[in-house]
Order: sequence, then C-alpha cells, then structure tokens
Amino acid sequence: MKQMDLTGCPLFQGITAEELEQMWECLGPVEAFYPKGAFLWREGEKTKRMGVVLSGGVHILREDFWGNRSIQGRAGPGELFGEAYACGDEPLGVSVQAAEDSRVLFLEAERLLTACPSACPFHARAAANLLRVLAGKNRMLSRKIEHISQRTTRAKVLSYLSWQARRQGSACFSIPFDRQGLADYLAVDRSALSQELGRMRREGLLDFRKNQFELKGTEQPETE
Repeated sequence: MKQMDLTGCPLFQGITAEELEQMWECLGPVEAFYPKGAFLWREGEKTKRMGVVLSGGVHILREDFWGNRSIQGRAGPGELFGEAYACGDEPLGVSVQAAEDSRVLFLEAERLLTACPSACPFHARAAANLLRVLAGKNRMLSRKIEHISQRTTRAKVLSYLSWQARRQGSACFSIPFDRQGLADYLAVDRSALSQELGRMRREGLLDFRKNQFELKGTEQPETE
C-alpha cells in the first residue's frame, strides 16, 4: 500500500506523505483484510498493536456472560482502534469485529512511543497526535454514557440523534449504524427501538430511511 493513504488519519496529522515514508520502517506496519463479520480481536486477548481502518469499518463490542452484545463504538476509514490497550498491558476488555469488508493496518504501539534511532521529528509528532486521539476517545465515551443513561428508549434515541445533528451541523444527517447496530449502541431492544422510531415518525418529530435521518420541529420533544 502507499503511505500517502494515511495522511488523512488523525495519527499522522501534520505529517506529509514524504515524512511518513521516512518513518515507515520505524512503525512496522502490517496490513490485513477481514470480511464482514470476522473478528479481528476477541475480548481477553492481548495486543501490542493498534489498528487503522483503511477501508470499510469495524465495531468495538462488549459482550456479557450470556452473549448479549453492546456496541461501544465504530471506527471508519482513517480512524484508530485498540490504541488504549496497545499502549498498556491489560487484556482486551472489548472485541473488534468487521462491520463490513475491511482493510486494516496494524502498527506497533511501542515503536510509535519509543524514540527511533534516527530521531525524526515526525515520530514525536505522531506520538503527540496519539495522545490527542486518546483524549478524543475519552470524550466520545462520555457522550455515549450521556445517551444510554437516559431513562427511556425515546430519550436515548433523541439524545443520540440530537448529538449527531449538532455534530454534523444539519437536521439531515446519516449515522454509522444500521438498526441492529443502533440498538446495540444504545443498549435497547431492536424491536422496541423500531417501534419508538415509528411512533416519532407518526408524531412528526423525525423522518428516516435506513441510516439517513431528518429531525423536524423547533420545540424540544417530550422524552417520556
């Protein structure tokens, strides 16, 4: 693959394709392909690598003893996953599954965090970028807690869709989940989610088609 494919990745922000090529040997990259549904990592395993999605997307999952799953997040093209575990020594607390056919690049965390022999300035820049990525992931987790802590299915859905509308700057937007994925992310039953979306559509609060949504109205809707 070409290193320039990664210049849009947050990990390499401020690093040119030429600079990335110079530090390529330091990073020890390994590329892999995963068909939809394949697991990249399973909870309880250990890894020293972080992943960068080149194409497709992956779900970060948590499962309980009985196999009920909750989607903790999703990583799409250019986004990282597994960096918190790669930088530590704890077993994975989540599983990672391909949400669609995906190409992934794995990078050794230790190589990124340890000064390389050539002491290239781009290496230090990438390490600083990694800290920013970790901080951003922490904010995303806080937002998810805000969504799922709402008392009702309707409140959870409206909290999440309102955030997506603000984030994308439009009342018309798309979300990165199908209906089952959204139910897993919000920790609600899929049928209950579909029923609630249908009710809100009939009430004129929103409209949707697959993962495309439009919020309507100017007054804050009731969430009870």
